[in-house]
Amino acid sequence: MIKNYVLDTNVLIHDPNAIHAFEDNNLVIPLPVIEEIDKLKTRPGEIGMNARQVARELDELRKKGKLYKGVKVDGGGLLKIEVIEDFKEMPRFLSDKVMDDWILFYTMQIGKKDPSLRTILVSKDINMRIKADTIGLEAQDYLKDRTDEVKLFKGYRNVDSEPPTDGDPKKINIMDMRPNEFLIFKNSKIFRFKDGKLVESKVKMDSEIWGIKPLNNEQVMALDLLLDQDLSFVTLLGIAGTGKTLLSLAASLYMITDLKIFKKLTVTRPVIPMGKDIGFLPGSSEEKMKPWLEPIRDNLEFLFDNVGKSISKIDNLNFLQVEALSYTRGRTIPHQVIIVDEAQNLTPHEVKTIVTRAGVGTKVILTGDISQIDSPYLDSMSNGLSYSTAKFADQEIAGHLTLSYGVRSELSNLASKIL
Repeated sequence: MIKNYVLDTNVLIHDPNAIHAFEDNNLVIPLPVIEEIDKLKTRPGEIGMNARQVARELDELRKKGKLYKGVKVDGGGLLKIEVIEDFKEMPRFLSDKVMDDWILFYTMQIGKKDPSLRTILVSKDINMRIKADTIGLEAQDYLKDRTDEVKLFKGYRNVDSEPPTDGDPKKINIMDMRPNEFLIFKNSKIFRFKDGKLVESKVKMDSEIWGIKPLNNEQVMALDLLLDQDLSFVTLLGIAGTGKTLLSLAASLYMITDLKIFKKLTVTRPVIPMGKDIGFLPGSSEEKMKPWLEPIRDNLEFLFDNVGKSISKIDNLNFLQVEALSYTRGRTIPHQVIIVDEAQNLTPHEVKTIVTRAGVGTKVILTGDISQIDSPYLDSMSNGLSYSTAKFADQEIAGHLTLSYGVRSELSNLASKIL
């Protein structure tokens, strides 16, 4: 049955293509949303770029007809920009000085126009949805890029049998394995499902990669994925202290300096804590990113100490580059390893921007903890890390692992459990 979906501004900024995601339903954009988009279009970074893209999309739709009357969009739905002409005053519980209240007021009026149709406010803002529910409006999150918890598989299973001698998973009655999923057999041997067969992991507990050895089976499997030249995309999820970043850096440095597979390592993290785009801060891109890259430097210092190299040389390495996410758009990055740490703070659209920059011979590694999200409009199932993990789950060139065993310290492990 056709419904009215009223879009909040943050939905369009989150996904500029959202106007094509509601199939054959009526899509309504209140005029105050257009005003907010106009104010955001000059912002630097992803927010400004997305606002400008939304404006271009709507301007293109003007060729089909009058937006205030409604025009057809992909999927067969009707998009309309709503304008309230006979406005007198808002209800006492709303303020005409608050833009969110204007959007709520528009949603109320749209619902009253045609009570036979369900009218639903779509917002990424949790408080906006709560407020809508409080005043009797139906509201929901933007669902298009949410993934299912079932799709966030661990990346490995424990099997109570011996591994088949010919690598055939059918011999142990396992028929539903994903590409590059691991099996840990009762003899503690670790196999990965690759190219239709079970292949024993080349990484062992005594393997040493750039001065570090895996401390548990999860780290063995993570290194196996990271070091596989056939895998172009690897995602590592896990709580703090499981070794995601350290393992990714060690494997990357090993592949660059020892194996000569890649030419350069690019490391980046989302700039979330300050609530500002990196362009607001003074200095070069390296200076701007420095506060957010201290954890990377800590891990590099540990690795360099392990192999007997001086930490002072890190700043002079010509194969190591610190890159702001804002500067990746429009580039093609070949023959490199790209590590995106704290990727749970990226939107699906931002992850797409990064991954589509990968050129020939480039490997992209995303790491993060989906239980620690700083963005107000993302959660454990709608962030870019979860979304891309689920989307790449059945691809031969992708591997995923969820790490659950903390190795940083006893205090860190205890804090993760009880705090």
